[in-house]
Order: sequence, then structure tokens, then C-alpha cells
Amino acid sequence: MAAANAPITMKEALTLTSIGINQQFITFTNVTMESEKYICVRETAPQNSVVIIDMNMPMQPLRRPITADSALMNPNSRILALKAQIPGTAQDHLQIFNIEAKAKLKSHQMPEQVVFWKWISPKMLGLVTQSSVYHWSIEGDSAPVKMFVRTANLANNQIINYKCDPSEKWLVLIGIAPGSPERPQLVKGNMQLFSVDQQRSQALEAHAASFASLRVPGNDKDSILISFATKTSNAGQIMSKLHVIELGAQPGKPSFTKKQADLFFPPDFADDFPVAMQISHKYGLIYVITKLGLLFVYDLETAAAVYRNRISPDPIFLTSEASSVGGFYAVNRRGQVLLATVNEATVIPFISGQLNNLELAVNLAKRGNLPGAENLVVQRFQELFAQTKYKEAAELAAESPQGILRTRETVTKFQSVPVQAGQTPPLLQYFGTLLTKGKLNAFESLELSRLVVNQNKKNLLENWLAEDKLECSEDLGDLVKTVDNDLALKIYIKARATPKVVAAFAERREFDKILIYSKQVGYTPDYLFLLQTILRTDPQGAVNFALMMSQMEGGCPVDYNTITDLFLQRNMIREATAFLLDVLKPNFPEHAFLQTKVLEINLVTFPNVADAILANGMFSHYDRPRIGQLCEKAGLFIRALQHYTELPDVKRVIVNTHAIEPQALVEFFGTLSKEWALECMKDLLLVNLRGNLQIIVQVAKEYCEQLGVDECIKLFEKFKSYEGLYFFLGSYLSLSEDPEIHFKYIEAAAKTGQIKEVERVTRESDVYDPEKTKNLLMEAKLPDARPLINVCDRFGFVPDLTHYLYSNNMLRYIEGYVQKVNPGNAPLVVGQLLDDECPEDFIKGLILSVRSLLPVEPLVAECEKRNRLRLLTQFLEHLVNEGSQDVHVHNALGKVVIDSNNNPEHFLTTNPYYDSRVVGKYCEKRDPTLAVIAYRRGQCDDELINVTNKNSLFKLQSRYVVERMDADLWAKVLDPENEFRRLLIDQVVSTALPESKSPEQVSAAVKAFMTADLPHELIELLEKIVLQNSAFTGNFNLQNLLILTAIKADPSRVIDYVNRLDNFDGPAVGEVAVEAQLYEEAFSIFKKFNLNVQAVDVLLDNIRDINRAVEFAFRVEEDAVWSHVAKAQLREGMVSDAIESFIRADDDTEFLEVIKAAEDADVYHDLVKYLLMVREKTKEPKVDSELIYAYAKIDRLDEIEEFILMPNVANLPHVGDRLYDEALYEAAKIIFAFISNWGKLAITLVKLNQFQGAVDAARKANSAKTWKEVCFACVDAEEFRLAQICGLNIIIQVDDLEEVSEFYQNRGCFKELISLMESGLGLERAHMGIFTELGVLYARYRHEKLMEHIKLFSTRLNIPKLIRACDEQQHWKELTYLYIQYDEFDNAATTVMNHSPEAWDHMQFKDIIVKVANVELYYKAVHFYLQEHPDLINDVLNVLAFRLDHVRVVDIMRKAGHLRLIKPYMVAVQSNNVSAVNEALNEIYVEEEDYDRLRESIDLHDSFDQIGLAQKIEKHELLEMRRVAAYIYKKAGKWKQSIALSKKDGVYKDAMETASQSGDREVSEELLVYFIEQGKKECFASCLFVCYDLIRPDVALELAWLNNMIDFAFPYLLQFMREYASKVDELIKDKIEARNQEKAKENEEKDIAKQQNMYAQLLPLALPAPSMAAPGMGGAGFSAGPPHMGMGMPPMSQFGMPPMGPY
Repeated sequence: MAAANAPITMKEALTLTSIGINQQFITFTNVTMESEKYICVRETAPQNSVVIIDMNMPMQPLRRPITADSALMNPNSRILALKAQIPGTAQDHLQIFNIEAKAKLKSHQMPEQVVFWKWISPKMLGLVTQSSVYHWSIEGDSAPVKMFVRTANLANNQIINYKCDPSEKWLVLIGIAPGSPERPQLVKGNMQLFSVDQQRSQALEAHAASFASLRVPGNDKDSILISFATKTSNAGQIMSKLHVIELGAQPGKPSFTKKQADLFFPPDFADDFPVAMQISHKYGLIYVITKLGLLFVYDLETAAAVYRNRISPDPIFLTSEASSVGGFYAVNRRGQVLLATVNEATVIPFISGQLNNLELAVNLAKRGNLPGAENLVVQRFQELFAQTKYKEAAELAAESPQGILRTRETVTKFQSVPVQAGQTPPLLQYFGTLLTKGKLNAFESLELSRLVVNQNKKNLLENWLAEDKLECSEDLGDLVKTVDNDLALKIYIKARATPKVVAAFAERREFDKILIYSKQVGYTPDYLFLLQTILRTDPQGAVNFALMMSQMEGGCPVDYNTITDLFLQRNMIREATAFLLDVLKPNFPEHAFLQTKVLEINLVTFPNVADAILANGMFSHYDRPRIGQLCEKAGLFIRALQHYTELPDVKRVIVNTHAIEPQALVEFFGTLSKEWALECMKDLLLVNLRGNLQIIVQVAKEYCEQLGVDECIKLFEKFKSYEGLYFFLGSYLSLSEDPEIHFKYIEAAAKTGQIKEVERVTRESDVYDPEKTKNLLMEAKLPDARPLINVCDRFGFVPDLTHYLYSNNMLRYIEGYVQKVNPGNAPLVVGQLLDDECPEDFIKGLILSVRSLLPVEPLVAECEKRNRLRLLTQFLEHLVNEGSQDVHVHNALGKVVIDSNNNPEHFLTTNPYYDSRVVGKYCEKRDPTLAVIAYRRGQCDDELINVTNKNSLFKLQSRYVVERMDADLWAKVLDPENEFRRLLIDQVVSTALPESKSPEQVSAAVKAFMTADLPHELIELLEKIVLQNSAFTGNFNLQNLLILTAIKADPSRVIDYVNRLDNFDGPAVGEVAVEAQLYEEAFSIFKKFNLNVQAVDVLLDNIRDINRAVEFAFRVEEDAVWSHVAKAQLREGMVSDAIESFIRADDDTEFLEVIKAAEDADVYHDLVKYLLMVREKTKEPKVDSELIYAYAKIDRLDEIEEFILMPNVANLPHVGDRLYDEALYEAAKIIFAFISNWGKLAITLVKLNQFQGAVDAARKANSAKTWKEVCFACVDAEEFRLAQICGLNIIIQVDDLEEVSEFYQNRGCFKELISLMESGLGLERAHMGIFTELGVLYARYRHEKLMEHIKLFSTRLNIPKLIRACDEQQHWKELTYLYIQYDEFDNAATTVMNHSPEAWDHMQFKDIIVKVANVELYYKAVHFYLQEHPDLINDVLNVLAFRLDHVRVVDIMRKAGHLRLIKPYMVAVQSNNVSAVNEALNEIYVEEEDYDRLRESIDLHDSFDQIGLAQKIEKHELLEMRRVAAYIYKKAGKWKQSIALSKKDGVYKDAMETASQSGDREVSEELLVYFIEQGKKECFASCLFVCYDLIRPDVALELAWLNNMIDFAFPYLLQFMREYASKVDELIKDKIEARNQEKAKENEEKDIAKQQNMYAQLLPLALPAPSMAAPGMGGAGFSAGPPHMGMGMPPMSQFGMPPMGPY
């Protein structure tokens, strides 16, 4: 069947590989398609990602880096569900994301693995585990809900689908499993049907299933149906069935009868089975799709077979419903996304014709509204009508496809049926059926409404309109208007009867709705007329209507000025103002006149309204000077000021401050320039200084930055207004940091008596000039001294203040300042008072009044400076008695005590509060010993050292340093730069240390000597302390220190000290001796303290005498000593001796070094003994492993077998690998066999040439690497049988296949390799690579099998690779077939044409050439067929007709001289009207003298050289050819040539028709004269009528009269007179109607002109009234014809005949 006529249309919607999807990911587990909107592909290479394909934009895939085991796109929205297994568990993590919002919606961790999942609705996911099925809603936070448990028949099944019905009450789960043992290739399908309401399951055999709904006749609810397809094998017989059954039948209601049908599988598809089922709800069809690409189509209601075909050569693994088109999508292994849809144009003819199922054809046509069943439906309707089955006929008409029976004729037919008594009229039955089925069309609605209106049942109409059952029309509205205006308006609106709607709104006075409706429908009413009408009755409504007009898109249809004048003509000032204020809001420049107008009329009538308008500031383009004058006249002075632009005008108005609001006036100043503002301020001050001062101050405050502060100050100073200056600067002060501003403010405040403000500013301000201010205040002599106190206290003028106050006898302010303001400055006050010779009693009283608040230190300094310190004695003692611990108090008291020499030592040693440095410094010049006492008390090291050095008090210094025990102090006094160091050391050695009994003091001194690097002095000191009888003779630390110092400074004394001293740290001292290279002394120390290990280390590491160490080890017999000796022997390469020493030491710690050394020295026998000792002490894998290796090296294989059978911790795999690497294959064989490492055992056996065993081991290993190694070894050994066994296990891996093939081919084993590949085809895991490689081998070595192989396995081949092989081997036929299979039609066509002897096949080439992309191949094919197969060239050209450039084809054939060869092709394509084709065909027709075809060609196709063809055939011997030439001249507008040729051949009819068509009066009249000359009277009469519009009546009459042919001209004259009289009557009628219209319009204009307006002076001059007159007729009159007929030519009418006069 041709694809164009098939009932199901298939097209490729998308190829996944074309958008970058790798072929390996086009599988059931990687690709999902939940609806027709999205495809989701999960990729794992080159990186994990998810590709989302929107089927509306398939070439713009969305790729996101996501790692998941499965991904599903929501059927409706951009929501993605992801599933991933949690590592290390059998649990799955589920997540749902909103891609557009980039947000996670939900997530859940399933306790068991989800084996299948699917969106069962846009809001619900179905989850299938190994045991149960869950539903998970994406809304809320709910977890998955368990729905049911899987039945036993689905155990070990692969789940392929899960569905639910729309109500989610019925669920079905589908799985597949391997077939029965007798036929395993036939996959078994299992299904579990579950009822949610009944909570019951039913297990069935089925491969695919789907739910549907169907309305059974007589039932008011839809029935839920399930359809499922099965294919089973029973006793060797295969049964394939489609079942349709009802679920949950409704009690007491008609139910659906169970249906079933056979699924017929062709013999080639015996093992095929259904994989998917989709149901088209649009057409009611069932689509069953099988794995191998078969499509079965069945009717849902009857289960009747409709269609079967193969839709894909590749296996289909995924389908999805395409609900929008009533079809489905299918995805195959190649990556094609196929769309199957119903061919609406052919499906009904197919069912009725080929299937001969008329009932199904009619039902499907009604159900899907499909064409093709018109005749059947009409015939059936007529039969029912004839049988008086009116109800059935009505139902058929209502459901007729595409409404073919819903016509006026059908209604008339029902109307004509007589009504039987007691029965419903057939017409009402018909309308009732239509109403239940849907909506009535316009004619039906009108007829039904007429019946209802006649019966006065208006409520029925309202209900039907509300339910949208009627189609509204203007006629329906007119009908309903007779009973209900509101309902009629609704109908008019729905019918878009715009004039009627506008008229209805006008009648209801709803004018605002007119504008809204007109805008919606694009209608333009007469707005000016509507506005005038509204004005008469509703002024406010008129305003609203005008505003609505102004807001219309495209602008207001009536000029704003015209609208305003209409309001003003009726004295509607407020309405006009309201309108203008609203429309002028945008403030456009072009509205300047209207802005001025609205302000003028309100300033004259309502000034307050004008003021409000101006206050809003909404206008800016009006005439400002004019408005300013009106504002001044109206007393709106501030508005006048805002509009004047000249300074004199402003100064004239601004002095009216009594009538201007002060704040407004201040704001106005902000609009003036600096110069104008200052001028106005001066005028105001001149006119009324006191009255206007406040305003001027406010202006200066507001605009000081614009006017300039200095200018404002000068203005006030000019008028000597300190008050104004005070108020102005008071507001500006906080913003200014200008010292001058602050000073002037202080000055103004002082002059105006604002003492408190002066005090505040002097206290708070930081920027005024203190010196200047101080002088001002002193000069002002204010009664209150607080401002002066503030200035002097803040800026350090306290002495000046004190002097001023004391001089002015203001002692009270001095006391107040010291006591309350700043007691801290009391010392300065006291000092100044002393300088001013104030009485001491006042000063003492002042000091005592402050007491503890007074700072003592500066007070003492001031008194000490003036040598009046004794003045403070009473004050200081008073503070001490009060318990003061202030250091300055006690310092001062100490100085007083020292000066008075009142037992100062007692004070210095007992007073804890004074500062030792201060008092000590005070004592240095008076008594150094007192200074030492003070410094010692305060530990003032530097000061004490300096004073003792300066006064040679070294004994005191040495005692202080020893007692101090401070390292830094010792470092300072023992510094080599200290010139007094030697004197101090002598005193320390001779006096300080002998006197000391403190070990800490001695230790600190010793450390200090060591730190100062004085070893000799230290030794001298220590010998005196340690070796002589003293309290520190047996001191442990001092003995250590003596020996260590001797080691460092005098090594010769060390051995003596070691022998004489016993109480020292032997290990530590020994280590120091080693470091000092005193090895013998160190050995002696270690021996003395029995430190044998350290002693032997000295012998081994320092003295380097192994023999002496061995002798020492024998003497002490300690394991640790032997261990150290062994390690040394090992380092020196004495491996055997070292092993013996390790054994003596029983030391296993160094086994790694021992093993390495033994291996390097090849002493494995000794190593075995050592390792056996080590094994007894420790369990180390290294030890056991090395022991096995050592056994292998000395060839003790029996011990290896015994050892590995015993418990051990050896790393046997590593040992085995090591033995293998060192070619110890027998030992390695034992190890690998024991640990079951079959891979390594196999390659080991290969090395031992035990190939059969190697194959057995490789089979157990089942590793690709092992199989390859064994296989290659067997091939090299020519063990091909064993090699094939190995090869079959290798080639199933794609990556290893090519390596195996190359290995065989490199060794020339072609036959064996082909046998291996042929055997591999039958493997269960056979993949594309095997089929492809075998094809390549056939191409190279077995050409005769190549084509058969390609055809059998075309879908399983890597075609590009095989194409290269066939091209290399020049197998052109096979290469062409491969190109076709791979859709490379360009290459296929090129191959066929280049190698036609082998590759050409006509039918195949036709299929190829129409699919090529390179256009040049079309023309290459034309040349090819012209040269090799000219008899078939038309067949090829017809196939390519829509793709060829016909001009180029004709040119090719013309150059080749074989144009006639392609005549059939040119006839077929001539409809394109191509010039080259037309000329070529015309040329052929002329040669063949086929004038009928030639004329037809000329008529239908005008693209050719017409004149050239006419000239070519005008002298042809055939008359018909010459007629064709005349015809061509006529079409080309060559009228005279055409007529001349027709006259020459006597074909007068053609000549007359040509003259008539020419439209040329001269040509027609010449032909008329020719007929008279030739005496052709009949031709003369005929020509008059043929050329009626061209021939002038006077010419015709004159020629007839002169040539005695009046009788032949008389019919023509009668016709002309009749037409002329009719035209005159029409003109007269039009003239009368025009005059009547003009009179009516003149009357209307007069009525409008009578309306007057009291404000006409505000209207523009010569404002025209709205135009109501129609344009004039403009030359519509005519004059009568002349009174008599003459030979002249009167004016012609439009019909070409002059008016006739009387005879």
C-alpha cells in the first residue's frame, strides 16, 4: 500500500543521535518519555549528565551535569524526578526538582530498591520495588504510600510498564520474563490488575495493557475499560489475542460487552511480542506496538482490526501517547523518534473500501469528525427518514462528521414531516438531540428560537445562551428583540453586530459602554453627535464620555478645543474645567492654548479654582505673562510673582506682604536669582524694617547657600540689625565651621543681651577664634563671667582668666571655677595667684576646699617651681590621714621629709606608696645611700647599678645582684662592655656568694657565669664550692656542672673529675662527652653506671671496633647488646654473622633489613633459619611470604606445600606474582592453584605449555585479560580449537574484539578467525561489533557471503565501518546497499552511477535518487540515464519532478539532441509554466502538427516567446495552425496582425472576437468597413453586436445608410435606444435625492447656529460650528442632446453611443 493512502501516517519527528546523544545510551534504562512534551536521556560518558529534550524545540536540548540511575520528566511541566542508589546499600534516594525555579520540591529515601517508576499523573509518581508498588505525590511532605503487593506471577520479571485509569481506582503492572523451556525466545508477559476500592489483585498473562473510557448507549456515565494484548505458547501452538473488557460495571446500567480479536504475526515475526499499547481517546483506536516494529490498530468499541504494518526496521523499546493528535510516539534502537498519526483524509475510505466495514467507517467518522463517509451518512440518513425513524435520523444528523447533515435542507425536511397527535414533533426531536450533543449552528439556532419565541418561552433561550448552546447572529438578535431588549443586546454582542450593539447602548443611555465596546470590536461611531446628545440631558455624563474618548487608543476622535467649546457654549464652566484638567495632565507643548484657556476662564470666574490649578503645577506651556497679569488683578499676588519675569514687576508686587502668605513668599525667593533676591530683600527692609525683618530672616535662613552667608551678614550689618543677624546666624551656626561666623554670632548675642546663648555657644562651639573671643568678652565686661570662663577653660587661658577675675575682684568666680568647673586646673590657678601675690591663707583655703579632687602632681610642680613646697605640708598630711594611697601624695611627702631630714631611712623602708624612681632620683644628689635604699625597695635595677657604679658602691651592688637572682640583671653586669665587671666579679666570689646560704642564689650566679661565657672563672668558682668542704660539696647539679664545664673548657681534667665524683648524671654527662668526642671518657662513664648498651654503642659507632664490641657482648651477655652488635654486623655486610647475632639476641625487629640483606647476599639457607625464629615471635605477612620465597629459591617445593597448608599469614597472591615474575613457574603454580587465582594460574600453565589446563583455568577465571593471553598463546601454539574456546569469551567484549581480530590476521589465520566470528553470532551476548567484524572479514576473504550477511543483520551492523571495508575491497553492490541502510543516499547514488555494471538497479536507484541532498546528483543522474538507460529516463524524471530545475533538464536534452525523448516528463511538469518547457513542447507539437495540444498549451501556459511562435506558424500549410498563430497574436495584443491573418483565411468569427477584445474603436470600425467592402452583410450585422461597446452609433448608421444595409443595422439601434433611456432615468432620480439631502443639512446647520454662549469672547475668532453638510455633487448634471441629427460627432456617453434625436 502506498504510504500516502495508508490510514496511519508515520513520520520521523526527531533522531536522538542528531542532537548529540550517543548510540550506546539509546536504551530502555537510559531513555524515558512520559508524555508527548519531553524526552529525557541519561548519559554516563564522557561525564554523567541528563539531557532534556523539549519536543516543541527538539534541536535545543537542555543538558545538565547530573548523576542518577534514572531520570523522568513530568508529563506536563518542567519538573524532573531523579533516582540514585545509595552506595553500599540496597536503598534508593528519590528527588524531585523544579527546573524553572531551580528548587528541590521533595526528596525521600526508599528502604528498598526501586526497580521501575513512572509518572502515572502530573502530580503522582508510581514506584515499583521487588515486592510492592507505591504512590508518591509531589504535593505536601507526604512519604510514598503503599498501594499493593506484587503477585507471584511477577516474581523475577522485568517490569516494563505501570498505568492507572484517570480516577486512579484501577492499577495495572506489567512485566516480562524469559519464555518457556520449549521456546525460550518467545518472551512471556505477566500482568497484575489491582482494584483500589476492592483491595484485590488479579494475575493475568499479558504483554501490554492500557485503560480507556467509553460511553455505552443508555448509560449516563462513562464505563472504564481495560485493553490488553497477550501472546502465549501452549503445547507448541502460539495464541495472540487482544482483549477489551469493562472494569467495575455499574449495577442496573447497560454494560460493555467483552470483546476480543486475534493479533496476526507474520511468520518472520513468530517470536515477536507486544511491548506497548496506546489508546487514542480522540478517535477511539487501540495501537498495539511490538518489539520488532509491527503496529496493530483496532477499534476500541468493537475490537475490529483496522490496520497492520511494520513501522520501524529497528526494535522499539519505548512509546508514549500523543494525545494532541490522537496518535503516539515510538523510540527505536537507532534513536529515531517516530510519530504515528491517523491520516484523516484516507482512514475512512480505507475502512469503507478495503475493509468493507461500513458501520465502523461511519462510527469512526462521527467519533473523530473525519471526512470520507459523507455518502454513507447521507444514504443512511435518507433510509432512516424513509423508515420514519426520526429519532435515529436526528441522532445521525447531530453526529454527522463535519456537520454534513446540519444544513437548512435537513431542518426543512424535519419541518415538512406532519406532526402526529400525542407525539413530539420530529423537528423538536431533532433540535433536542442537537442540544444534548453540543452547540447549534446559526440557522439551527434561528429556527429553534423562532419556535420558542412563538411559544413565549423566553427562559429557555436564556438557559441555552448561558450554556452556549446557540450560535448568535444578527437575525437571532432581531428576533429576540421583539420580546427582550437585554437578551437581544447579549446576542448582538456575541454575534458582533456592531451597529446594532451601538444602537442598543444608545437606547439604554449607556454611552460609556459604547466606547468600550467600539474599542473592543474596532468600530468608529459618530462621537461628536453622541457627545452633543449627552450634553442636553446629562452634563456630568458628557464629561465622563469626553474623558473616555480622550483615553482611546490612537487619540481622541474629536478635537479637545471643539469639546471645550461645546461645554462653554452651554455655560458649563465647571464641566469644561474638569474635562480640560483631566486631558491636559500629560502637559504637552501642543496644549499651550488650552492650558491658557482653562486658567483664563477660572481666573475671571473662580479665582480659587485657578489658584488650586496653579498650585498643582500641572501646566507649564501656557501664556505666563498673560496669566500673571490676571493673577495680580485677582489678588493672587504670589501667583503673579511666580509668573512675572521682569524685576520691576516683581518689586512692585512683592511689597504687598500683608496679602501674601509668609511661607509662600519665602518659597518664591527660592526661585529668584541671587542678585534679584538681594534687591527684593533690601526693598522690603527699606519699606518696613521691623515688619519685614522676620520674613527676611526666614529667607536668609532658607537660601543662605544660594545668597551667600557673607552677603546676608553684610545686608543685616548695613541696616545695623544685630537682632536680625542674631536670628539669622542662630539657624546657620550648627551647619557652619567658619570661625568668623561663630564670632559674629557671639558678638550679636552679646550686643542683644543674650547672655545664656553666649554662654552656650562658648561652651559648645569648637570653631570660633578663642583669642579674639576672649578679648571681646573681657572688653564687654559682662556681669556674668561664665562665657569668659568657658573660653579660657577650654582653650588654656586659665592664667589670664585668673588674673582677670583677681584683678576685677571676682574671687567668687575663682572659687566656683576651681571647685565646680575644672578642679584639674587648680594648680594653674594657684600658680597664677602666687604670681599675683595673693595671700597664702586664701590659697590654702582654696586648696583645702578642693582636697582630693585636686591633682597633686601638677600642684607640687607649681609649688616646687616657685620654691613654696612647704605650703602644701598641711594639705599632704591631711590627705595621708584620710587614707590616701596616691603615689604623688607620698612622693611629695617624701621629698618634704628628705628636705627636713626627719629620719628619711625609716620613711624610705616603711612607706609602701611612694614611687621609688621619683624619690630615689630626688635623693641621688642629696645622699646616694638613701637613693640605693629607695631603688632596692622598688627593684630599680638600672638606676641602682648606675648610682653604685657612679659612687663605687660595688659591695652593695654584688649583694643586690646575687639576691636579685635576675638573669637579665646578671647579663647586664657581666657584659664585657661593663668597665666595672671585674670589680663586681671579685666582690661576688669573695663576699656575696660565700655569704649566701641559698642554693637558688648560687645556681643563678653559676648560670649567669655560664651565660656570660666565663668558663675559667666558673671552674674556679665551682672547685671552691664543690671540692672544698662547703655546704654544696655533694650537690648533684654542681657536680654535673663542674664536669660539663671541664668538658667544655679543660678536657684534661674530665677523667679526674669522673673518678673523684660520684653524685652526677652519668647518662647525660656521658652523652655530652660523646658529643665532645671524648669517647674513652664516655665509655668509662657508661661502664661506671652499668649502661652496657650505651657503652657498646660507643665502641661500635664512635670507636668503630666490632671485635672489641663482640668481646664486650660475650662478657656482659645481654640481648640488647647482641642486638646492637648484630645490626652493626649487618651494616658492614657480615650477613651470616649478623643472622647468628640476631638469633643470639632473639631479636626479630629488623627482619625486613635482614631479609633484604640475605637476598642481596644470596644466603637463603641462613635466611630460612632466621625466618623460622622470627615466625615463632611474630605473625607478619612479610615473614611468611619471604619464607615461601626462600623455600622456592632453594627448590624445597615440598616444604612450600606443607607450609601453605599450615596456618600462615603469607601474602600468597603477591608471592605468586613474584615467583611468576622470576620464572619460578612450578612454585607459582602451587601458589595460584592454592589461592584459586585462575587467571594467574592460566598464564602460568601457558608458560609451562599446559594449554588444556590453562583453558580450564581461564574458564574459571572468566576474565577478558586471561582469555586473551591464553587465546593468543594457543594461536601461537596452533591450538586453534582451544583458541576458539577462548576467543568466544573475548569477542563478546566490544573493546577486545578488534585486538583479537588483528592478532589472528597478523598471523594469517583468516579461516580460523572467520570460524570464530561465525560461532560468536549465536552467542547470547553477541553485539554489533561481532556482526560488523565478520562483515569486514567477509569483505576481505569471503566475498560470496557478504551480501547475505548484510541483509540478514543490517540492523546489527556498524555500517560506517563496513562501508569503509567494502569501499576498500570494491564491493560496489554491497556498498550501495549499506549506504541506503545508513541513509547516505548521496553516496549511494554516486556509487551506483560510477559502478553501474555491478551496482545499478532501476527500482532501487529511483528510491535512492529522491532522497539525496546534493542537487547536482539529479542532473548527473539525468546524464547517466541518457547514456546508459534512455528508455527509463522519463520514469526517473517523473520521480524527480518536484526537485529538478526544468530549464536545466530541457537544456541538457536539447544539447544532446534527444528532446523528444522526455516529452512525457515535460507534459507532466508543464503546469509549472516554465518558459523552456513550454517552448520545447510547443516546438514538438508544431513538428507533430498537433494543433489541439498546441492551443491547449498556449491557453494554459503563457510563459514562452509568443511572437516568435506566431511568426513561425503563421505560414504553416495547415489552417488550424494558422488559426493558432492568429490566436497567439490576439493574446499578445497584436490585434491588427491577428485580424489580418483571420481575414486572409476567411475566419471572420475569429476576426470579430479579436476586434471586440482589443477595445480599439478604430480596429472595430475598420473591420466593419471591410465587411461592407466584401459584401458580407450577415458579418456586418454580427460585428455590430460583437463589437457593441466599441462601434459608434453614428458611424454604424452612416455606413448602413450609405451601403443600403439599414435592415441589418436596425436591431443594433433598437438596443442602443433602450439602454440610453434607462440611464437618463437613473440620473434624474439621483439628482432629486441629492437636492433633498442638501436641504435637510442646511436646516440642521441653522438650528446649530442659533445656540449662543455668554463667553463667546473667550472662543477663538471664526470658530466653525461642527460640519453637518455633505459634499456637493460636483458636476453630476448633463445637457440634452441636439435637436436634430447631423453628420458631426456629438459628445459620447460612457456606453459608446451618442444620444438620439428625432427623425
